[in-house]
Amino acid sequence: MSKANKEYWKTMDHNSKTPNPEFRIPNGTFDYLIKDGLILSLSADYPETFIGHLGIQGSEIKLIQLREDRSPLPPAKKVIDGENFLIMPGLINAHTHSPMTLFRGLADDLPLKTWLEEFIFPAEAKYITPDSVYWGSLLACAEMIFSGTTTFADGYFFMEEVVKAVEQSGMRGLICQGVLDFPIPGSSDPSENITMARRFVDNCSNYSSRISTGLFCHSPYTCSPETLVAVKTFCRLKGVPFFIHAAETQDEVALILSQYGRRPVEHLEALDLLDDRTIIVHGVHLTPAEMDQLVRSGSAVVHCPESNMKLASGITPVAELIRRGIPVGLGTDGCASNNNLDIFQEMDTAAKLGKVHTLDPTVMNARTVLEMATIKGAKIMGLESQIGSFELGKKADLIFLDRFKPHLIPCYNPFSMLVYSAQGADVHSVMVNGTMIMENRRILTFDLKEVLEQVTQIGQKIKRVPGF
Repeated sequence: MSKANKEYWKTMDHNSKTPNPEFRIPNGTFDYLIKDGLILSLSADYPETFIGHLGIQGSEIKLIQLREDRSPLPPAKKVIDGENFLIMPGLINAHTHSPMTLFRGLADDLPLKTWLEEFIFPAEAKYITPDSVYWGSLLACAEMIFSGTTTFADGYFFMEEVVKAVEQSGMRGLICQGVLDFPIPGSSDPSENITMARRFVDNCSNYSSRISTGLFCHSPYTCSPETLVAVKTFCRLKGVPFFIHAAETQDEVALILSQYGRRPVEHLEALDLLDDRTIIVHGVHLTPAEMDQLVRSGSAVVHCPESNMKLASGITPVAELIRRGIPVGLGTDGCASNNNLDIFQEMDTAAKLGKVHTLDPTVMNARTVLEMATIKGAKIMGLESQIGSFELGKKADLIFLDRFKPHLIPCYNPFSMLVYSAQGADVHSVMVNGTMIMENRRILTFDLKEVLEQVTQIGQKIKRVPGF
């Protein structure tokens, strides 16, 4: 039993099968008591995996107990039999663009520059509206819930609509307004983009406690040095994360070298943009010197292997980043370049791609990759004190995986099973912030049928974009 649980149980009468009457839980009982589940805690306070119990009160985990500890269990409003489930922290998608579910499959098999400039940017200009962003984001939330993601970092436009979708879904989100030096959906004047972004962050007090905010500069080639500095200065003032696509392609590297005489990360460091709240998305083409700059600054990287593979951008040197101590999370990127939001699939790809890249089967082991999708993702997003592992007082963000499926049997190593065998479809139920948002593959927080109908209608309007 952990030290925290020992303190918790000091008030219990261990000679009795019922809680000591002197012991008091807020409101008299737990809201949920999950019994006899196979628990994967990702916490140093507990065994890697164990059969045990979780108690949820309000939004927080208030009890973590091994079954071998025969201490009596407090009463609960709802008791869940966890015997058939592996129960673990919810997955974290550290980078996506949720409204881009609208463009899933619209422009496949193209280089990044062509994909962006000839297809995605024109489609966004014509079809991205507050209404389409809301419905596209809610569709993304449904997809992520079904595949066990409870928290995601998002960067796009009309982000108030993304916030509405996240609040409706019950998920947790780090929602970042996008900034470019070009007209964007909602703003035909690029000079207004930074003002819009600042306003979005300033309004964060109006959002639910499950929503945190940040800013997202698209890239060093779509944002001028002045824009980058202004956005990062505001992020520092507000203490919020700063995301940027960087070192994604060889073309980007060549362009930044030609414009500024420096590589992308060198360019960001020269502008004093690197610190422990800066998140480099992709980081495919990083030199050892640039990695050293990330180490010194404390900046993090989000690895999006399937998007990088599909766009033929290259392979992020993840094993080397981790060896150097650089925090690395896992993201799907948007559905227009992936084409799904399944972090289970992304974990499998990340592990195998890392091995192929290094020709070393021991790198990117299952535990390392699972941590990228949980506790490391939480750290990158500044949420490690709230989510990413099971610890007393942390938020009750957890998923129930049906572990008695043919492709999951036998299970010798739960980490390997989760990374190499499990699928998003194995997720049975999902809890966020102490509230069940999916039970037995049924979403409880919104009408999925309505979402599918709305996005189908939007897709019928999109059909084609100029040049497609």
